[in-house]
Amino acid sequence: MIFMRNLLAACSLLAAAAILLLLPQFASSQQMADMNHSASDEPTPAFHPEPSKDALPPTLPASIYTDKLIFNAYAVAARVNKVLYQQPCYCHCDRSQGHGSLLDCFASRHGAGCDICQREAFYSYEQTRKGKTPTQIREGIMRGDWQKVDLAKYQKDYLPPVVAK
Repeated sequence: MIFMRNLLAACSLLAAAAILLLLPQFASSQQMADMNHSASDEPTPAFHPEPSKDALPPTLPASIYTDKLIFNAYAVAARVNKVLYQQPCYCHCDRSQGHGSLLDCFASRHGAGCDICQREAFYSYEQTRKGKTPTQIREGIMRGDWQKVDLAKYQKDYLPPVVAK
């Protein structure tokens, strides 16, 4: 009788432990589903609707990073800095770090640690090469098109350095 009671107690504890282990997985799945909502469900982060009339802040040099993806993110940011100035950043660094646009992420070290900033920069670069305007690129970013950027191609080789004009 004591053995059965102990066995039942042990089974109850195991069931409770299993429930506690699975509960966070379901919660994080719901959080991920919530995060994948369209960008139109939230306020648009800060950006500049018009080109700057003043000199833009320089991006950090890509050469300070050895990781190919980060190097390439800073390399493309330098190439399309005028476009990035007019783009919002959906990591919401405008709230947490006071950034005024996506360009600020690459004028600081913030872009090195944020895959959202990197994807948006690569998206802006790719769309610029396709002849899209900053306004058209911004519309794509606001739709969430930056989430479809394939980072694998930017992890293979270093992009050539930008030639100073």
